[in-house]
Order: sequence, then C-alpha cells, then structure tokens
Amino acid sequence: MAFLHFLIVFFCVFYSAFAAKMLTTSMVQDLQPLLMEYHKGPLLRGPTAINLIWYGKFTPSQRAIVLDFTSSLSSSEPRKSGQPSVSAWWQTTHKYYNHLPTPKPSSPPLSLSLKSQTLDEGYSLGKSLRMKHIVRLAAKGAQMNSINIVLTAADVTVDGFCMSRCGTHGSSRWGLRKGKFAYIWVGNSETQCPGTCAWPFHQPVYGPQSSLLVAPNNDVGVDGMIINIASLLAGTVTNPFDNGYFQGPAEAPLEAASACTGMYGKGAYPGYAGLLLVDSTTGASYNAHGINGRKYLLPALFDPSSSMCSLMV
Repeated sequence: MAFLHFLIVFFCVFYSAFAAKMLTTSMVQDLQPLLMEYHKGPLLRGPTAINLIWYGKFTPSQRAIVLDFTSSLSSSEPRKSGQPSVSAWWQTTHKYYNHLPTPKPSSPPLSLSLKSQTLDEGYSLGKSLRMKHIVRLAAKGAQMNSINIVLTAADVTVDGFCMSRCGTHGSSRWGLRKGKFAYIWVGNSETQCPGTCAWPFHQPVYGPQSSLLVAPNNDVGVDGMIINIASLLAGTVTNPFDNGYFQGPAEAPLEAASACTGMYGKGAYPGYAGLLLVDSTTGASYNAHGINGRKYLLPALFDPSSSMCSLMV
C-alpha cells in the first residue's frame, strides 16, 4: 500500500512556527520563492469519477453541502462577472499539468464528475477505525479512473484523527486488480476537535485567538470538512502516488494546498484567514461561489506559474 499522506501541517504547528516571530518587510523581500518540485510520477488524467462513501450518520442537508461542492468543481453554471467560483479555484490545479517537463499532448486532460454515493449508516466496521478500515471502505467505490472519498461522521474516531491529521489521501490496490486507485478520507471534527480541523470557524487549540468566522453553510463540522476535502483533492490529482508534485521530504510533503496552510484571502497571516467576502444576510465568510447558490471557504493553492500561493479574493 502506498504511503499515506498526512493532511495539512496542523494549525498548531503553523501558528507556533510563525507566530513567535512575525516577518518584517525586509525579511520577506529576502525570501526566495518556494518551488514545487516534480518527482517524475504520473498525475491523474482523463475523465475521473468522484465517488463518495458516507460512513456513519449525516443529515441530508450535510450531504447536500458536499455534493454541491464536488459538482461545482467542473460546473459551467453562469455567475456574475468578477465573482470567484469553485471551478475557477480548481483551475489552478490544471497549471501543474502545463508545467510537466515532458508534456503529453495526446493524453486527455483531467475532468472530474460526481458519479456515485454509498451510505453506510449502520457503522458496519464499528465507530473506531484504523487506516486499513478506511482503505476497505474506499474500495467500495469504483476503482478505475476514480477518486473515492470516505467521509466519517462526527461520532467516528479514526487512527490519528485530531492528533496528527484531519484527513489523508493515498492510493491502494484492492482484490486482484493490478492498478492502483486513489482515495481520500476526511472526518467530521465538530465534536472531537473543531479547534484543530475546523478553523477558522472555531477557536484554535493553540496560537493566536482571532475573531471566529461564520461558516458559509451554517455547519462548522461540514464546512470544515469542505476545506479539508478541497485540500486533499488538490493533493490527490497533483501527487496521487507519492511521486508527483510536492515540496520537502516525501515523509512530510507539502502539496498544492498544504504548502499554503491557513491562507484564504489577501493579507492572511497566522491566526488571520485574510480579507474575505461576507454574506450580507447571514454574516458568513466565504471566497467562492458554487452551484445552487452555495458559498464556500476554500484554501489557497500553490500556483506553479508564479511560485506563490494563489488567493481567490
């Protein structure tokens, strides 16, 4: 089984590493641009299905938030000029393909589409899972040309959840199949560790304590899951088999989203998500529009063209 990526350098690490010493203007000017190194492995290509495996109890409205997000990645739904969208956010991942040292013009471009859902509301593997259980659940989705996303409910514990990760992505072989399939797991942290995995909708466990943001879909747990799903999707397509694009050591890689941890809008710094759009009715903060009138808060992505973190607003 391929090495499992640990999601996002935790906010407590992010805060402690930077909050103790704020960078001055001259220091920033002296910093060299970050580089996203390509390690010669394949990226995901062609029509690729997103299959959702819901483990535990989620309400219909919670499932709808995630469904609308995944459908928004490739949506061509008209929007007002100048408004940031989920699909525009996703376009940054396409730049990684353009920067391959040996582009393959004949290879079809990546295109994502939501295909199937599997509901396991009876906790078939119990409420305390290990990573082998996550892989087993992920294998319930189609294993060819797909990304299978396992979502665990708020009352499910998973090895390492809240202590070292909010979710992860990886690849595995299952059964007699020769090829690998890509998978993602994300847990609902609302009752277990919202200060770790649902910031900036909850006060962080460590570091600067800034004003909380109102979750755009009025669900701290699931809106936090959206941030983590988005981060891991970007990492999955640009580094699906541990040998694609990443910074730093393979044991603790920084990928397209985790290289920009904690950044959501202009002016972001440790403990401050940045300048965001605010819904005039609900007071919710967001930086991207989705289908069905949805609003989402999505992480900045590292742009290989500029070697900088790309912000939606």
